Amino acid sequence: MTPTPAGEQGRPAEIRVQATAPGGREVARFVVAHGADPVRELAGLGWGGARLVEASLAEDGALVLAFTVVPSTPEHHPPSQVPSDAGLVLEPGELVHPYQRTAAYGVVTSARGMLLTELSERTSAPGRWTLPGGGLDPGESPVEALHREVWEESGQRIERVRLLEAHTSHWIGRAPSGRVEDFHAVRIVYAAWCPEPTDPVVHDVGGSTASVRWVPREAVARYHLGQSFAPHVRRWLDDVP
Repeated sequence: MTPTPAGEQGRPAEIRVQATAPGGREVARFVVAHGADPVRELAGLGWGGARLVEASLAEDGALVLAFTVVPSTPEHHPPSQVPSDAGLVLEPGELVHPYQRTAAYGVVTSARGMLLTELSERTSAPGRWTLPGGGLDPGESPVEALHREVWEESGQRIERVRLLEAHTSHWIGRAPSGRVEDFHAVRIVYAAWCPEPTDPVVHDVGGSTASVRWVPREAVARYHLGQSFAPHVRRWLDDVP
């Protein structure tokens, strides 16, 4: 997906969390603050075992994340300093702009293996490999975004889409546009099956994807994966038939 200047990327106005305990009783409802992680917020309220069961758009365009939870001992974490990119230097008078981006990504598998995309020079981590996916367009649900992004970045059609998890990251860095951002990434991750895999091709030429390929499952560990997903890919693959 072609990167757009901060503030122009379509995204929900806010992210809301709804949590239900065993028996279907709603026990928590809140808006995710900039930089916050929904699972940690629920843990602080005394709700553990959070499992994401739905990610959908409300009528007003907000993203709603629905979790199931169980009672637990409240976990309180002291505020920590937001990490910044190595070597980041602000020019005199330069401002740091808060920016929240919601995106959908897929653990896409087929008879040919797992689909991986290589990040281009237009990203902050060129040469690394990651999952196909990208930011939500205005009025687009996470599942719709996933289908579109997989097609744009690989030319593949997917089915049997299943929600896996939501992950967040928070750091300060310089965007490809040159603007310094207090960046809050919210990533909705799905599993999906490609029933008729073809030789992948990048349709969105000049964007964030340099190349794409099917990788045999046993070879995925040899790829230099982006740090957002690297710790989780093996576990996700074990959960995918």
